[in-house]
Amino acid sequence: MPIDAALALAAAPRRGEISWTPRDVQLYHLGIGAGADPDKDDPATDPDELRYTLETRLHVLPSFATVAGSGAPGVIAALSMPGIDVDLARVLHGGQNLTVHRPVPVAGTATATSRIAAVYDKGEAAVLVLRTEVTDGDGPLWTDEARIFVRGEGGWGGDRGAASRPDPPAGAPDRTIERPVRPDQALLYRLTGDLNPLHADPEFARLAGFGRPVLHGLCTYGITLKAVVDTLLGGDVTRVRGYGTRFTGVVYPGETLRVRMWRRADRVRVTVDAAERDTGVLTGTVVQHL
Repeated sequence: MPIDAALALAAAPRRGEISWTPRDVQLYHLGIGAGADPDKDDPATDPDELRYTLETRLHVLPSFATVAGSGAPGVIAALSMPGIDVDLARVLHGGQNLTVHRPVPVAGTATATSRIAAVYDKGEAAVLVLRTEVTDGDGPLWTDEARIFVRGEGGWGGDRGAASRPDPPAGAPDRTIERPVRPDQALLYRLTGDLNPLHADPEFARLAGFGRPVLHGLCTYGITLKAVVDTLLGGDVTRVRGYGTRFTGVVYPGETLRVRMWRRADRVRVTVDAAERDTGVLTGTVVQHL
């Protein structure tokens, strides 16, 4: 079996040093559409956008943690762990959860410790959970978990894991906004470190079952968090304490994201659709905040 669950779970954690600079933060923000807010008259020079793009005013959107250090993103990193030997074309990013222990600094050096925390048998697919803890000299910075679906690798009789399908938010959303995705968005976002050919190579995309390259799920993840912070959290990135979602559909560059938000005390519930196809792409999405 290409996935040896026992070996993957028993493997020693991998530790490595990561570092990032303001330039890395700026590139990430540009990759998720900063400086191009369609609701602004001149988004490139709008003060609310400059806090994402200008080094003298820079704040770090917490979802930057998923690419900090420009190392292999969760999907690729999980596939290089002991006990995991699968075809990249059969892999999909199933979900992402981030816990922010304190604000992400504009520049830093930290230690990232990663391990396979769970392997689930979903019958027609296996699910890998890669957990990464990041700390610096002052203590924990963030914890993230990537859930990776590997099609055709289930069925060995392993633990199926708990069901994770929360009920959709009730009532009308408090806010609904739309965010266009540039035709070259995936080509720009991949410069943050995720070079999976699914997002750039048409031939590889067809092998994976898609008509053309798709946008990175983590790009949609970042676009969505920015929309919530800018719309409901007063643009204050330091208020975010947790952010989780399930990737339930793909986005193609050039489409429009429809982001619906519901306020719920210390959290915002969110759904995201590809507007032109009226198809859900993020579900079970929750932003926890101060």
